[in-house]
Amino acid sequence: MGHEKSCIIRHFSHYCSLNEDEKQLLNNLEESPSEVKAGTLLWQMGDNANEFCTLRSGWAYSYRHLENGDRQILEVFLPGDIIGLREFAFAQRLENVRMINDGVICHFPHRRMLELFRQSLTLTSVMFAIGSRQQALLTERLVNIARRSARQKMAHFLHEMYLRLRQTNDDISGHFRLPLSQEQLADILGLSPVHVSRTFSALSEDGLVFRDRHNVTIPDLDALSVEGEFDAAYLTDNVRPLLYASA
Repeated sequence: MGHEKSCIIRHFSHYCSLNEDEKQLLNNLEESPSEVKAGTLLWQMGDNANEFCTLRSGWAYSYRHLENGDRQILEVFLPGDIIGLREFAFAQRLENVRMINDGVICHFPHRRMLELFRQSLTLTSVMFAIGSRQQALLTERLVNIARRSARQKMAHFLHEMYLRLRQTNDDISGHFRLPLSQEQLADILGLSPVHVSRTFSALSEDGLVFRDRHNVTIPDLDALSVEGEFDAAYLTDNVRPLLYASA
């Protein structure tokens, strides 16, 4: 795959500039791609945790099932994301991961990550930055579920997804595709599917968000930010100052 088409390279490039050797190291992580269908279970809790996978295309999510049968979706993974980073230090999978839509994934063993660490300080720094950001995403998700109203939850989540997608796709401008069902959105936000539908309708009536099936339009991002009490600091940080200081 050419470097300009690699989602993982575009993802890492958000944090700092990469040279050709570093791009090739990342490109190597996308070898041996496998096509997967929507709904495919990539792994489940308790499986051996001995590899990561990169998401070349498509969306995926991690989740836990509760004793009463309810599901809580923990993370939504987008093209370019590395899935399984938090389990690097564990022998078993801590959560289930499933595809949202059709996509392409590339598996690589933990030892490949160690090889990357040995060969590039820059990529090692970015990997730690990505791990930190994943933790920040979970923190925001916790606050969103526990303390915000339904309108705020939805506004905050849509704003977050828009910014995350725009970081690897410059063509996004005010609208994007959201391939999540109402049931999946409910399990992300801690709402019922009916409440999700009503919240979309309320936001649409106020001109904040318009949805046509899986297509979402945000006419005024600033207004949506105010509605969701959104602070983009957890999405816009980078490691450039650290790398330049150590150069």
